Amino acid sequence: MGLLAWIVIGLIAGTIGRVIVRPGRSLGCLGTVAVGLAGSVVGGTLANVVTGDGVALAASGVIGSALGAILILALTRLQD
Repeated sequence: MGLLAWIVIGLIAGTIGRVIVRPGRSLGCLGTVAVGLAGSVVGGTLANVVTGDGVALAASGVIGSALGAILILALTRLQD
């Protein structure tokens, strides 16, 4: 069940990120999940840094994942 939950959270977060940022190219379903999963790690790690827990890789919930996905998509959008 854990893997399925990660995929669903990744899909939700990636979709939120795509709606807000609008990437320059089509990502597809797998790309959306990948951006959401990467956003989860980025969001969780940034949350650890902000709370003073150090730079430890961690996953986050849907909100942190969406914020991480938005950050990733915005940075890739700047490179285009």
